[in-house]
Amino acid sequence: MLREERFNRADRIIAVGFWFNAGLMVMKLLAGYFGKSDAVFADGLESACDFVAILVTMIALKVGRQPFDPKHPYGHGKAESIAAVVVSLVIFATGFGILIKAIHTVVDRTYQTPDLIAVFAAVSTIAVKEWLYRYSVSRGKRLESPALTAVAKDHRKDAVTSVATLIGVGGAYLGAGVMDPLAAGLTAFFIFHIGYETLAGAIHDLMDGSPSEDLIRALTTLAEGVDGVEHVHEIRGRRSGQYLIVDLKLEMDPDMTVKCSHDIATTVKRRIFEQFPNVGDVMIHINPHDEEHEDLIRL
Repeated sequence: MLREERFNRADRIIAVGFWFNAGLMVMKLLAGYFGKSDAVFADGLESACDFVAILVTMIALKVGRQPFDPKHPYGHGKAESIAAVVVSLVIFATGFGILIKAIHTVVDRTYQTPDLIAVFAAVSTIAVKEWLYRYSVSRGKRLESPALTAVAKDHRKDAVTSVATLIGVGGAYLGAGVMDPLAAGLTAFFIFHIGYETLAGAIHDLMDGSPSEDLIRALTTLAEGVDGVEHVHEIRGRRSGQYLIVDLKLEMDPDMTVKCSHDIATTVKRRIFEQFPNVGDVMIHINPHDEEHEDLIRL
């Protein structure tokens, strides 16, 4: 997949979530206000927080698509991981807000009896947000974009929140007013878990954490399958936004000419690009096969 095509697809996925979220936000705020449901109105405010997360992600995708330059020789892909951190903080803040409000409602006994429109708003939100989650996460995995994955988790968080909102509003509609704040408080802990997963993944990428073992094995097998490569001495990888930067140390015949070894290394790189569209660059170092050599490193 071409570089621009990857970014354009990411833009379209973000835009779909943005406009659906805008409609849901307006619907929940109106339904919560006129339907006398604090839970649904709070859910609408939570959707407003999502605007911040989605806008940050959209900005990050714009920054991340910029090509490398002298000051950023490895590109600007880390902007996506930074955006994922911001999204996770928004998720945490939303969870804390819901939990605190639920505690106050229970302590102060400020229960309300909502109208049916509030129940309808909660049901609609669950259906739309779960669809958005499945749509975003499938595309995010295909593009291997941390920002898209973070947005997908935010959609799932909204769906979970709305399930609790539905339970609470439904119970309150039937006369059990205390169910609303109790369900909201329980949902806050699910939200914290989603926020933790998003933050942990973003920090892993920012700290140049290693990609999956399956991917490392697949890259090793491909490289060792190229004629002239005796062995993959070492392989490392780190993420930069939607792309992976790979470092390869290949063992070859020590009597091979520089040109020949260069041609083989180019073939390895070309095949990796062909089979792994998420790999942005491959750094290759040549070592002599069956000869002792020292790898100099300070890390």
